[in-house]
Amino acid sequence: MMNEAEIRVRYGETDQMGVVYYANYYTWFEIGRNEFFRELGFSYRALEIEGLFLPVVESHCKYKSPARYDDLIRVQTKLVSLENATLRFDYNIVNKEKGKDLAEGYTIHAFVDKRGRPVPLKKINPTVWERLKEIVER
Repeated sequence: MMNEAEIRVRYGETDQMGVVYYANYYTWFEIGRNEFFRELGFSYRALEIEGLFLPVVESHCKYKSPARYDDLIRVQTKLVSLENATLRFDYNIVNKEKGKDLAEGYTIHAFVDKRGRPVPLKKINPTVWERLKEIVER
């Protein structure tokens, strides 16, 4: 399963040359993750209400071509691994109108409680665990 979210590059996301500032790609990764969970019928908010948090513990982004003000981009998000207390998403960011790859990357997240201690998702929320496991095994 791959989720796709569309975003129009805002002026405030660019530098003086009209190129998107590099850190904004991580914001777009987050938008992709949120939309991924929404498509599954969950939300980050619902998980946090249950006391389950998913901080980023590792990330990477490879920039291929610049995004610019007013470009329409597509953030493609895919869950690629699920472990007892971690999961990994891969991302591809594409200029929708030109069909050009802009960036690719990944984030790894830990499942933690409110105190920041690792927790096993399978025990905390078996429903979410099973749904995510199905997606990874496809």
